[in-house]
Amino acid sequence: MSINEIRGANSDFSLLKSTGKSASAPAEGADFLSTLKLLLADSKTQSIVTLASTASPFNADQSIASLTELLGASATPALSAIGRNTALFDPESAYRMMTSINAKEVTYKAELAEINDMKSSLATMQQEALKLGSIDSTTGKSDIQGRLQAFANAYNGWINRFNDELQAGGLLAGTQAATVSQWELEQSVENIFNGAKDGVRGMSALGLTIDPVTNLASLDTTRLNAIMASNPAGVTSSIQEFSANFAKSAELLNSPGNFIPNRMANLARAIDYIGDNKQSLQAEFGLGDVAQPTGQVARALAKYQASFGLT
Repeated sequence: MSINEIRGANSDFSLLKSTGKSASAPAEGADFLSTLKLLLADSKTQSIVTLASTASPFNADQSIASLTELLGASATPALSAIGRNTALFDPESAYRMMTSINAKEVTYKAELAEINDMKSSLATMQQEALKLGSIDSTTGKSDIQGRLQAFANAYNGWINRFNDELQAGGLLAGTQAATVSQWELEQSVENIFNGAKDGVRGMSALGLTIDPVTNLASLDTTRLNAIMASNPAGVTSSIQEFSANFAKSAELLNSPGNFIPNRMANLARAIDYIGDNKQSLQAEFGLGDVAQPTGQVARALAKYQASFGLT
């Protein structure tokens, strides 16, 4: 997906439906721009009010008008040698705010790159699940075991890929699009209704379970062999239902109007806004410190630049 396609994505959220349940996607991150604009407006207002309060009551209106013009978007006051706008009442606070904006621009780009990777990984998991759908009554026991283990390996690859980012302090920590994606796929694996009509209580009855601490999948082949011997039809039914339901969950997470596309669209709009207005913002509030990303953010930022051909 190109950055222009992301920018043009629909920003309305719809219901994410999974087997037996539905979850609505709230407008997470939809206020990136409104929050930033409110912060900028509030900074201007406070500077104006503070300066006006020190002015003579006889020329307060004239002072406010002059200050408004000075602090307006069209104003381009000269910055000091250390990048401060000394025309402001509190140049240091304005400079710190611009430092924060510089950092957010980098963080938004890094997160967009990671969410884009998650989008691709979800599509891969969807295909891995669909492969299980070809299992039928003619499939041999060793083949069934091999395919289930291959799925477990792919699932663990997905978990390991994003585990650090989802932990506290990680790039995707608290990002609903990412945490919901992980939760939805885990719930699909643990759904006890797959195969219920044939007397099977989900994939756990076949030995495929999720560790509650590591979130990794494992396959108990002893349990799988036992149920394949006692209820082969139930095994086939469970796997086929699981295949369809898991693939559908992954597809919905990536579908237009849902978690992943909306988060990407919101991030892209915020990046665009900062990029389009950065020079004027710096002219008003000072240059701010240049962001110095490290670790996860630095790696993801490099990926953003490589993936979208932008800086």
